[in-house]
Amino acid sequence: MQSTRDVKTPSSIDGFYHQPVHQIEPYYLSNYQVYNNDSNGSRSQGTDVSFQADTEKFFTLESTPATTYAAMYNSPSAVSVSSNISPLSPQFSNSHFSDLHCSSENTYGSSFSGSSGVDDENKLMQALWVLRNELLGPESDFEDSGSFNGVPSQPSVFTRYDRILEMAPQMDLKQLLFSCAETVAETETASLSDRSVAISAAEALLDILEKRVSVSGDPLQRLGAYMLEGTRARLLSSGSIIYKKLKCEEPSSSELMSYMAVLYQICPYWKFAYTSANVTIKEAMENEDRIHIIDFQIAQGSQWMALIQDLSRRPGRPPYIRITGVDDSQSAHARAGGLELVGQKLAKMAQSCGVPFEFHGAAMSGCEVHLQNLDIRPGEALAVNFPYILHHMPDESVSTANHRDRLLRLVKSLSPKVVTIIEQESNTNTATFFQRFCETLDYYMAMFESIDAAHTKDERQRIRAEENCVARDVVNLLACEGSDRVERHELFGKWRLRLMMAGFSQVPLSSSVNDAVWEMLKEYSPNYRVAEANGALFLGWKNRAMSTSSAWR
Repeated sequence: MQSTRDVKTPSSIDGFYHQPVHQIEPYYLSNYQVYNNDSNGSRSQGTDVSFQADTEKFFTLESTPATTYAAMYNSPSAVSVSSNISPLSPQFSNSHFSDLHCSSENTYGSSFSGSSGVDDENKLMQALWVLRNELLGPESDFEDSGSFNGVPSQPSVFTRYDRILEMAPQMDLKQLLFSCAETVAETETASLSDRSVAISAAEALLDILEKRVSVSGDPLQRLGAYMLEGTRARLLSSGSIIYKKLKCEEPSSSELMSYMAVLYQICPYWKFAYTSANVTIKEAMENEDRIHIIDFQIAQGSQWMALIQDLSRRPGRPPYIRITGVDDSQSAHARAGGLELVGQKLAKMAQSCGVPFEFHGAAMSGCEVHLQNLDIRPGEALAVNFPYILHHMPDESVSTANHRDRLLRLVKSLSPKVVTIIEQESNTNTATFFQRFCETLDYYMAMFESIDAAHTKDERQRIRAEENCVARDVVNLLACEGSDRVERHELFGKWRLRLMMAGFSQVPLSSSVNDAVWEMLKEYSPNYRVAEANGALFLGWKNRAMSTSSAWR
């Protein structure tokens, strides 16, 4: 991939969308019944295991009191149980990040500069020289005066950046990441006179960071490599260009399918979505003879294979099943063909099970869906599935069209028997860049740790899977704004408010859903946790909530 530092064309998107702060009610441990797997794979109720300590009040990013990056780093996670895939981005097929390095053995930065340690030191000294001389002049004394007429003075902007740069080589990687993000954020809010100083400092910090990250390193080093790319793209105002370039450089269909398969097997996030939704839909349709399922992210259609088999074993005659699959070009590329391939695969499965079946394809993104695209027929019990896809719909902060709420109101008007929603438990929609950076680091750090827990034998395959199925989302979150930013996750509390405003009522998930998810998790690390709260099911990694599953009608 071309280095972002070579891209100079300015983005057409300037600044941020400043939205009113929406307060989310705090979550407490007492609201949750938390479970985890013990070393033997048996289920135990975890009184000492929680997504959050019960003595600490939870704050969302948008309600967290103002704090420095150091305080945020040292404080408990600001995104515990109430903190999207994204686990990984909800759709692996929509994720792509190519050629970040010449080989998996090289560090992330080596393909960009290939500079030696001497070059790094020269860059740092040059940046310090710029800070000392750009505003003060070459003959100025750089020492702080300390006070003026007995009143202590505040350090100037160039003094502060100079100190940050001097400390940077001794910072740990997280501190360095936060320093980079905070400095880049300040380049967008600084006065004209201070902006060039902030840019110089940010560029120097990013150069230092580049030598500390690697796509073949530990979880933080790998995530740091992709966050570096997104942050640098933002600094260069080239986020939209970089993101669109990534979308154009898709791997071949067979390669992408293999990468998706790797993550599907080693991480339970998609299985959590499929399992919880299928059990919920099966229970809701228990006495129905004609069932219509609308899946707003049909992908390969794999989710419905298991449900068709389950419904075929229903006592008496199996129900008639019709599936409408909403799709987009990215999924079509991943499977090397259009929706007719999905329909053929599902029809073949249904026929083998003796289930009367029909498939209807809607080859478009969710934003383009209207009533006429859904082929609604009288006499059919309707189930609607939103697996990690609603957060891709732009809301009122992006466009007056507000497709997120429009789509929910459309679905409600169809009087569905059940609607299943699975989303990443993350807060990135209307957050500022620095808040979003902190949230992205926290969320994806947990995901990268969970990937490592699988102990994948093929290291190169794992690296390629992360590059092609995760990194593009990280770049989009950090580098893009407006309509170019499609990763816009919200917390469950916000989704619940949206759904209630659209007229939905929540359907509490049965114990069968919890049991099925727990059974599925037996093959994974015991660090995955399950918690119930407010009628929804939370999937977590250690103390971090990753995904939620809920049902509505």
